[in-house]
Amino acid sequence: MKDKLTKEEVLHVAHLARIKVDEEEIEKYQVELKQLLNDVDKIKEVEGYDEERMIAPWQKDTILREDEPGEMLNPKEVLKNAPKHSGNYIEVPIVISESEGA
Repeated sequence: MKDKLTKEEVLHVAHLARIKVDEEEIEKYQVELKQLLNDVDKIKEVEGYDEERMIAPWQKDTILREDEPGEMLNPKEVLKNAPKHSGNYIEVPIVISESEGA
């Protein structure tokens, strides 16, 4: 097994990443990128590793109930469960203030 990538392979990766590399960097990346690929191969050898990735810790096919129309809730009853309210609106804490951001 070779211990470094070819110059062409490094230049190809640099092209895909849209980065410019000089001759000195190419030599450095030939070794570093090969080591990274070797590490990925070691991870693939771990028992239980497969190509299918777990995106979330629940089943793919989540069982949902059917949406069925029902009676409207009384606003006064709903507001009894709200920690703070103003008129018929539930008050929530400010997450982003107007002075932050843009």
